[in-house]
Amino acid sequence: MDDFGKQLQEQEKALENIRHKLALLPDQPGCYLMKNREGTIIYVGKAKVLKNRVRSYFTGSHNGKTQMLVAEIRDFEYIVTGSNMEALILECNLIKTHQPRYNVLLKDDKTYPYLKITNEEHPRLEVTRRVLKDKAKYFGPYPNAYAAQQTKKLLDRMYPLRKCGVMPKEVCLYYHMGQCMAPCVKEVPKTAYEEITSEITSFLSGGHEEIKKELQRKMQEAAEDLYFERAKELRDQIIHIDTLMEKQKITTTDTRDRDVFGYAVDKGWMCVQILYMRQGKMVQRNKSIFPFYGDAHSDFMSFIAQYYSDNPAVPQEILLPGPILIEEADSDAQDSIAAKDDSISEGAGSRAAASNESGLAPGAGEGDTAGSPALAVAEDPSGSGSAGGPESPGQGEEADAKRLAAATKAQNERAEAAGLVDAAGGAAALQEWLGVKVHVPQRGLKRQMVGMAIENAKVALDEKFRLIERDEERTSIAAANLGEVIGIESLNRIEAFDNSNIQGTNPVSAMVVFTNGKPDKKEYRKYKIRTVQGPDDYETMREVIRRRYERVLKENLPLPDLIVVDGGRGQISAAIDVLENELGLFIPVCGLVKDAKHRTAQLMVGDPPQPVSLPRDSQEFYLLQRIQDEVHRFAISFHREQRGKSMVSSKLDSIPGIGEKRRKLLLKHFGSIKKIKEASVEDFKPLSIGEKLATDILNALRDEES
Repeated sequence: MDDFGKQLQEQEKALENIRHKLALLPDQPGCYLMKNREGTIIYVGKAKVLKNRVRSYFTGSHNGKTQMLVAEIRDFEYIVTGSNMEALILECNLIKTHQPRYNVLLKDDKTYPYLKITNEEHPRLEVTRRVLKDKAKYFGPYPNAYAAQQTKKLLDRMYPLRKCGVMPKEVCLYYHMGQCMAPCVKEVPKTAYEEITSEITSFLSGGHEEIKKELQRKMQEAAEDLYFERAKELRDQIIHIDTLMEKQKITTTDTRDRDVFGYAVDKGWMCVQILYMRQGKMVQRNKSIFPFYGDAHSDFMSFIAQYYSDNPAVPQEILLPGPILIEEADSDAQDSIAAKDDSISEGAGSRAAASNESGLAPGAGEGDTAGSPALAVAEDPSGSGSAGGPESPGQGEEADAKRLAAATKAQNERAEAAGLVDAAGGAAALQEWLGVKVHVPQRGLKRQMVGMAIENAKVALDEKFRLIERDEERTSIAAANLGEVIGIESLNRIEAFDNSNIQGTNPVSAMVVFTNGKPDKKEYRKYKIRTVQGPDDYETMREVIRRRYERVLKENLPLPDLIVVDGGRGQISAAIDVLENELGLFIPVCGLVKDAKHRTAQLMVGDPPQPVSLPRDSQEFYLLQRIQDEVHRFAISFHREQRGKSMVSSKLDSIPGIGEKRRKLLLKHFGSIKKIKEASVEDFKPLSIGEKLATDILNALRDEES
């Protein structure tokens, strides 16, 4: 039986096993782990009803990306949990442990600055980008390091906390400036620190108005007592407070810290937008764009669980959207309510206008601060449903609200039928886990804020696709222009070659294909050099060109419009000689010459080859650079792979009693030569290797190391 037949037989056996396991699935919440033919976990998911959710993968039709996942599944496991919250936490932990290729993986390494009051005997105020579980107090995130540093600078003037990293032996300048209580030489009572910490917390939590009033009172007293220098210092502090707080215009009448989430999906990609509101001010936004393969809302909830799993700086409230896949018939009701929501607060305008006012307009850069005025949203205590609970609709929108509520309810029922954790269930689980309020607003002003996050997510995703389309268009034009420069009417298919060896050892070559200026990875090919001894680049090029285009002629494969070789006159001449004199093919060949820093420097074309002038900043030159970098990367990676195999082979093949079959068995079981060296004689018994041969293997490998 050939390899294809064996694979088909294995697949049928695996599917039969899956069918038996599907019949035994429980009607309980939990997590499931999908595995491929090697037993590797490729996807982890959570479900409200395991039976319904896992079965849904093997019945009915799926979109393209989900079909890719399903095609690889050969087995699955499941873990039953007591609740949706346990399923959410377990899924998060399993994803972080196994890093499955089809899961949403939180890899955003961008960190934002926070203000931190350290948990020490003599606490300090500092700016940090690392939020740790160290019992310190954290405030933020801030839009950028400058905003955080300016806030710290103001607080340092107002509150005399320790400034030194290491306690000095005598008082420093900060003490003489009145900005430190000198714990290095004086006994500072704990109550003094508690009072300062409480005031800083109050200030950063929106109580700056009270503090400003107190400073104004002290300034007035100092002026009346003719302490004009002290009065000037207090006046400057008040000005600094006004300046700092004006930059972050109040957007809600309360001072709660909120994270507002929104997401959008298109073409198998998801964008999650987070709007950070701190002390009632919009201070920051963050976006993450990634491919997803499962259910959109479920993968979105997985993203949130990962986001908060290692972040102790959780806000007081989290606002989430519901599932976004609402039926077309219900979209009018949603739009109608959204329009009315937008008109409730004077000055809010449309959603787009609100985005503009908040500094989060379409096209605004990531990390933009809120402008002035910011999003005009007033706090409405009845403006959101808690973890899925609806609110009383306002007069005039009751009919639309009922239609939207009915649509949401129907959608949650469909989610439950499929075994998914619905919006309300997911929010409730998150609320129970994090211990903070989690809302899925149904209407009102909080829903407007979520709508703004969703709108920004849509804009960011649309921008990504427009940039890709623009890039593709420019690449196609560059390929056409390059054809004109070389003298080719149509330049659709380019095949590029590169050789790789180290002093003639493990010589290999690689070919990459670019179609209409874009890499076509299915067409890439690798070559082990058979006939050339030593580092002979010209003969290596002859062998590879001969082997490639003999096969092209034999199998009637498409011919390229242009062949690109890595090198100058010698490599071009060698390729042309084989093509024309041996194979009777007349295909244009060009060479890419590198400079002393191994960068693409010059294009050479013709027979005899002549340099072609091409501006370094042109799209055509950039395309050639991409081609040369790609083929070089592909060749180098293949060479390293072969070199690694030859090193392993030489170590094991030199041991009597070890053939190819046993070598593969050893490497598969232990994983590497290093692990084999560290093994004991008993570890070889599962491979049916006796004590004598196991001892010989260990002695040979350890002798080679010494």
